[in-house]
Formats: sequence, C-alpha cells, structure tokens
Amino acid sequence: MLNWGLNRGMVTADASEPDGPSMNHMQPPATQATSARSRIALALGGGAARGWAHIGVLRAFEEEGIEVSMIAGTSIGALVGGCYLAGKLDELESFARSLTMRRIASLLDFTIRGSGLFGGMRLTRRMQEHLEHHSIEELDRPFVAVATEVNSGHEVWITRGSLITAIRASYALPGIFEPIKCNGRTLVDGALVNPVPVSVCRAHEEPLVVAVNLNYDLYGRSAVIKHTATIQEIDGAPRQENNEARLGLTGVMVQSFNIIQDRIARARLAGDPPDLSLLPRLSDIGLSEFHRAGEAIDRGYLEAKSKISEVKRMQEVLAR
Repeated sequence: MLNWGLNRGMVTADASEPDGPSMNHMQPPATQATSARSRIALALGGGAARGWAHIGVLRAFEEEGIEVSMIAGTSIGALVGGCYLAGKLDELESFARSLTMRRIASLLDFTIRGSGLFGGMRLTRRMQEHLEHHSIEELDRPFVAVATEVNSGHEVWITRGSLITAIRASYALPGIFEPIKCNGRTLVDGALVNPVPVSVCRAHEEPLVVAVNLNYDLYGRSAVIKHTATIQEIDGAPRQENNEARLGLTGVMVQSFNIIQDRIARARLAGDPPDLSLLPRLSDIGLSEFHRAGEAIDRGYLEAKSKISEVKRMQEVLAR
C-alpha cells in the first residue's frame, strides 16, 4: 500500500456560509487567489471494480493541493465522487480495502424475480450507514450522477435529491443490478450513454476538465478483423477452440457491456475531449474483482501523480 501524504483537505469549504465555499483562512492571500482560479472539474468514468482507481486519483490531488470545483460521475465514478464530496472518502477507501471475495458475496442479495441478478439492498444498507441523510444540493460543490432511462434511452443527469439514490441509479448495471425507479423514471447504469462524462462538466461551464478513463488499455482500439466462418458442429456441445475458457452468462453480459462502454466512450471523447485524460493501467483487473481495491487505488494514485505537472501547467495557463 502506498503511504498517503498528511496533507489531506488543505482547502476546506463551509456550506453554511451564505457566500458559498470559503477558502482555508490559514493560507496567505496570494495562495488563496491562486487556488480560487485554478480549480478543475473531474469527469470520473465507469468501470466497475477498476473504479477504485478514482480514490487514488483524488488522494494524489489532495496531496498536491489541487482543488476540485465539481465532479461528474458515471457508475462507480458517481460512487467515489459522491463519497468524496460528502466527506466520506476515508470510509469508502477503508471499505474497499477490506473487501474479500467472501465479503463481496455477502453483500449481494441474489434474486430471480426482479429485473437483475442482484437486488442491491444489502449494499444500499451499507451506504446508508454513512450517506443516508446526504442530499446532492447540500454538498459544498456541484455533483452530477449520470444514469440512463431504460424506457427511452435518454441520458439523465441527477443533480438534486438523495445522494444514495443517485449513486445507485448510476451504477445499476443492466442484468446485474435491478433498475432504480425514481420520480416516474426507470434508471440504469449511465455508462450506456456517457461512460466518461466530460460533456456534463462542459455544460457546467467549467474551464478545465480532467477525465479519468478506466477502460483505455482494455482492447485493440477498435480493430476490424476479417474472419472465416467454419461449419458449426451440431452433434453435441460446441467445441472449445484454443483452450478458450467459457465465460458463462454473467461473464458474457459483463464483457459485452464492457465493449459497448469502450466504444461509446471513445466516440464521445473524440467529439468532446477533456483538457487532460488520466489513464490508469488497469487492464488486468476484472470488472468484478472488487477485492483488488488496493491495487486499483495505488495505480490511480501513481497515474495522477505522473500527470501533476501537466495539471499545474493547465492551471497556470488559465490564470494568465
């Protein structure tokens, strides 16, 4: 485990003050002015278990005194971003690092009657221990959770209301978690429409947007392959070629969703790129390997630290 700096929370905010978030009064005036004009917006992408890397990114920014002005999160990006703005990142990191395969299984409530394999209520009850009374509008900085309306395909930006409900809707992976019914809409995972929500930050007129893309190094960057179709044997179970492991139903669903998310992300980021992308090396961590949180967090931290000079350069350019 990497040793985090003692410099957490250098800039604090008090939501009770009528003029909005206040800077740390212990800083000299010159430092306050620099910090006020150098805030960045974060677009935290989806990626299931790989999303623990977002925690490491936020830790690196804390150490460097880089202030975040807003967060737009999709799927697990919404979970980490929401907990961060609610002041619960320490609790989330402790929970993530404590996960084992057995403990993960204990948090999943299997169901055969609903619209997903898992109801998600056990996990929700765990979140309620820390986030039950938090609403989005009471956070000290803007937060947007991206979800998808399953009946219409609309992209839904949740900007008000229950923080837990917003997070649950954003990570409700179709076929795995049951959809969330919210104010007449049936919502599922936001990665179906906006896997890395840079466009949300742009809509909030943020001048500097940093995106964290968790799926950058997973595939062959949309290669096109010519193939020959062989005759399918019908006398029994299909043959396994090249000792290929069978994925199973859940594996096929998750892997298909992963491909869709990667394709959509590249298409949307090409049209609306961030000012800087953070691309942690996470290709060997499976979508369901939540027990490898320590590795993912450390890799997110190292990726962010390697780009700190670029972040500060962007801030300096904006301040001119």
